[in-house]
Amino acid sequence: MHLAELNIAHLRAPLDSAELAEFVALLEPINTLADAAPGFVWRLKESETDPTATVVHDYGDHLLINFSVWESLESLWNYVYRSAHLDVLRRRREWFLRMAEPYMVMWWVPEGHIPSLAEGMARLERLRTEGPSPEAFTYKDSYASSEAASLPAAAEARK
Repeated sequence: MHLAELNIAHLRAPLDSAELAEFVALLEPINTLADAAPGFVWRLKESETDPTATVVHDYGDHLLINFSVWESLESLWNYVYRSAHLDVLRRRREWFLRMAEPYMVMWWVPEGHIPSLAEGMARLERLRTEGPSPEAFTYKDSYASSEAASLPAAAEARK
C-alpha cells in the first residue's frame, strides 16, 4: 500500500500579488525537492513545464491544493519535517489564513493507484464530519497500512 495525502490552504491574497511573491518563488525549489525525495511516488501538477503552476480546480479561487502519493508515512514525514520543506512550512502564516477545521488528510491506496482530486476532497470532508478513521486520518491519528489493506474500501480500490 502507498499513502495518499491531500492538504489545502486558503491564500491571504492572489498568487500574483506582491504579498505572495516570496511563496511563489519557493514553489519550484520545494516541488523539486518533493519530486526527488526518497519515497515520493506522485503529485498532482497543473503543468509539466511550469514548476510554479498551482492546481486549477473548482473548490474556490483562493484555495491552494497539494496532493501527493508516498511509499510510506515515514517517507512523507521525512520530506515534510526533515527537509528544507520545514523552513517553508514554518512560514505558512505569512501566506495562508489559519483554518479552524482539518486541512490535511491521508489514506492508504493500493500501490499503483493514483487517486482523483474529487476522492481526496471527499476524504477530507469525511475527516471533518466523522473524525479520523482508516479511510481518512492525520499524523496524529494515523493507521498502519496493514490495517487499511484489510478494509473493504481498500479491497474495492484494488478491483
